[in-house]
Amino acid sequence: MSNARQNKAHNGLGHLRIIGGEWRSRRLSFPEAPGLRPTPDRVRETLFNWIAPYVVGAKVLDPFAGSGALYLEALSRGASMALALDSNAAAIASLRANLDTLQCAVGQLLQSDAVRYLESQTPAPFDLVFLDPPFHQNLLPSVCACLEQRGWLAERAWVYTESETPPSSLQLPANWRLHREKKAGQVYYSLWQRG
Repeated sequence: MSNARQNKAHNGLGHLRIIGGEWRSRRLSFPEAPGLRPTPDRVRETLFNWIAPYVVGAKVLDPFAGSGALYLEALSRGASMALALDSNAAAIASLRANLDTLQCAVGQLLQSDAVRYLESQTPAPFDLVFLDPPFHQNLLPSVCACLEQRGWLAERAWVYTESETPPSSLQLPANWRLHREKKAGQVYYSLWQRG
């Protein structure tokens, strides 16, 4: 998601601001790419208000990291470890540079297709997962099923989704309970808890 005027610069870079935690108010750049929708500040603020009690010490997975806005916000707010995946080499390089700038040693990055990675690697349970895949590719149902069936989620994991369709239409795992949902512009964002 992007507010074009807010995130665009004249040199092909977008900008994001970390809202809270250790790196509060730090401004970072990321390369602009087709389909890249950095989660806007107000949506991130709402999300992190929802999950505030669960971030410190959490193991976080962001399979469609893009700009890294959610990933970096979680690390800033005390996640014990976070893994970001993205198939775009420039996005991963930018995130690596941002982690170096922030002197963060607990952020892990991999240039990888999220679906292939989740289907082929040995799973480790994560406490908090951010799912903001490219729109209009019907990726959410299959990725959520893979997370649930292959053991990528801790027993009471929280899963955040962004989608172009209402949460009720997503056909997510039956044991996930919808905790909160909102809409910003054309994007539905929701928080689920694994039951």
